[in-house]
Amino acid sequence: MSVVGSYLPITGYRLPTTVHCDTVYDFDSYLEETQRLVNRALTAVLDDYLDGVSDWLTEPIRYACEGGGKRFRPILFLAAYEVGGRLPDDRVRRLASALEIVHAYSLVHDDLPCMDDDDWRRGRPTCHRAFGAERATIAAAAMVPLASWVVAAEAEALGLSGEQSATLVAELSEAAGPTGMVGGQVLDLINEGRAVSSDELVDIHRRKTGALIRAAARLGGRVGRLEPRVLGAVTEYGERVGLAFQIADDLLDEEGTTATIGKDAHSDREHGKATYPGVFGLEGARAEALRLADEAIMALRRAGIDSPALEGLAIHVVERES
Repeated sequence: MSVVGSYLPITGYRLPTTVHCDTVYDFDSYLEETQRLVNRALTAVLDDYLDGVSDWLTEPIRYACEGGGKRFRPILFLAAYEVGGRLPDDRVRRLASALEIVHAYSLVHDDLPCMDDDDWRRGRPTCHRAFGAERATIAAAAMVPLASWVVAAEAEALGLSGEQSATLVAELSEAAGPTGMVGGQVLDLINEGRAVSSDELVDIHRRKTGALIRAAARLGGRVGRLEPRVLGAVTEYGERVGLAFQIADDLLDEEGTTATIGKDAHSDREHGKATYPGVFGLEGARAEALRLADEAIMALRRAGIDSPALEGLAIHVVERES
């Protein structure tokens, strides 16, 4: 039985791998239930940490964070946490929700008129269309320190040491900062309308999208107290999945519609952005996503990590339709 057949009852891409699994795992149910629990934790975190803050600021933050989404990054955090043999509780899920806050911030800024100037996100008006550019910009600026606050406070509540908490905040900040997401966004903007090499393309997206996904895997592994060898394998997995996720996004932007993907379709092409279909072609980009998902799964298997959730997420990344 193929890995894809083992985890997802979806016809579509097939990983070019020799990896097989003898048991069937109900990944769809896992994803749906974990997403529900993450949404609950995220709402509770926003209730607690935004208590007493002006509605002028909290309304766009809540709009950005609670308005749908796959919750892929906190779910990845939780799946990596489970590799250590522990089941996450509400406190762990609260910490994981910080990844979603950072991701939501990046979407608000990406959509601004001075950036991509998009009108739709997750099937509804973008944050600046709903609240104006001023409120959206300031709200997004507040979301990264908010996420750091959540990580530090929830880590302390989980009994992590000050040093461990500082490491988590540092890794999250690095992923979101000038060598991570923000740096990737800079490269994305300055390369608009320019032909880029495959190496330049990988560098853009390893930072812009991959850095936070890699951090989600690593932070989950750290909170789950994974030994260094296992954490290294989870890190490698996160790096591969992060790039595969971006390729899938590029393909959806090229082949989907605004109705199916919930945001402005074909905007990458209209802005002249560097994309995988633009550099590799549609079939070449699809093959690259499959290769990366395959490598992510093999990184786990080589380390002896038996995680249907992580393997299912790698496959889900390349087979998703939104």
